[in-house]
Amino acid sequence: MTAENSSEGFSNYHLDRVQVEAILSATAEGDRESLIGCMAELHVADIADLLEQIEDDQRNALVTLWGDKFNIGVLAELEERILSEVVALLSRRQIAESVVELESDDIVDIVADLVPEQQGLFLNALGASDRAAVQRSLAFPEGTAGRLMKPETVFVPDSWRVGDAIDFLRARKDLPEDFHHVMLVTPKIVPVGQVSLGRLMAAGRDVLLLDIADEGVQTIPALRQQHEVAYAFSQYHLISAPVVNEHGRLVGVITIDDAMAALEDEAEEDIKRLAGVGGESLSDRGLGTAALRFPWLFLNLATAVLASIVIARFADTIQTMVALAILMPIVASMGGNAGTQTLTVVVRALATRDLTHSNSSRVIKRETLIGVCNGFLFAGIVGAVAFVWFDSQTLGFVIALAMIINMIVANVSGILIPLGLERMRVDPAIASSVFVTTVTDVVGFYAFLGIAAALIL
Repeated sequence: MTAENSSEGFSNYHLDRVQVEAILSATAEGDRESLIGCMAELHVADIADLLEQIEDDQRNALVTLWGDKFNIGVLAELEERILSEVVALLSRRQIAESVVELESDDIVDIVADLVPEQQGLFLNALGASDRAAVQRSLAFPEGTAGRLMKPETVFVPDSWRVGDAIDFLRARKDLPEDFHHVMLVTPKIVPVGQVSLGRLMAAGRDVLLLDIADEGVQTIPALRQQHEVAYAFSQYHLISAPVVNEHGRLVGVITIDDAMAALEDEAEEDIKRLAGVGGESLSDRGLGTAALRFPWLFLNLATAVLASIVIARFADTIQTMVALAILMPIVASMGGNAGTQTLTVVVRALATRDLTHSNSSRVIKRETLIGVCNGFLFAGIVGAVAFVWFDSQTLGFVIALAMIINMIVANVSGILIPLGLERMRVDPAIASSVFVTTVTDVVGFYAFLGIAAALIL
């Protein structure tokens, strides 16, 4: 790939429509030479996006036509369902010859999402030491630092000098393709420091490595959850960090690219959980996705019935004044939207640990004040609209008062519910939205209809 093509390929950070059409056209016409030329210009991440976005038959035809020129690095970027289907299209010989091109952490990501038979194709193609390293990583639970790390590490005794380390690195034939630090370890392989490559190259040969080591090395237990790893990298501006087992011995290293991928996964997971869609993706099939969404929709149905019961209690009131039926969705809708705004901010703040026990009371007061301010503001607007629309000053006052009550309740519930769920060790992203919506609907309807029954009838 030329420098010009490389620059052009990254200029928009996404696939160009012309490129996609050229690739699909070459595939449909069976023009393998043109297809190989088109794919050679693309980054593996863009190729993975393409394979996930096109139809199943187009994907099968593309991979089959691409044949032995298929870039094995694409597999590390694919979603689970697509990954398994693409691997099934590759020959055993192709996998065996190409798998050595992958880094061990990428192999771990790929193998973890495959069925046992497909896993064997990759593991058997590795040398004994590489296979053992991958299997050690796979032994750690999914979503932990041990699964996220690279088993290959560069470490030297903590008693060495700069010259010793440089000579050692130059003599090694199996250095990782990318690494940022040289780890300093005790005779028991316990990390006590790390030296960046920049400092190593800038220091004199007689300088002790410990004298130029980074201050306060951050070690990460292998069983630490990946969201905590991502937080540590973000909070402490880490580039890489050693991973240790239960005995404190070095077993791997996590680099910034792995941590950023984990951070993105956690953020995406929180957003999906807030909407009750779990781990689905656009490439999932319709029937399976419908089944995954059903439980949360059913729970929403149950909470909607609860709101309907509240409305039913005021059936006579609504029949007496039809305007109430017209206006009451406004109160519930505004409360729901206000609660969702607060909930989104709070759930994200909990995930990033910006919201803690020490500042929770201040944030609760802040959200209450926001609810009061917006409540009075929109009470004036909606009250005026109701007065002009139905020529009733009392009706305008009723909806204004109900609006104030529900906006305050919405903001307060938007923070108290996720805080309460976290105290109970329940992920606040999972169920908070359902509870907040229920509270705002019930309180909104009850306040509006109850005040109307007391003042109008």
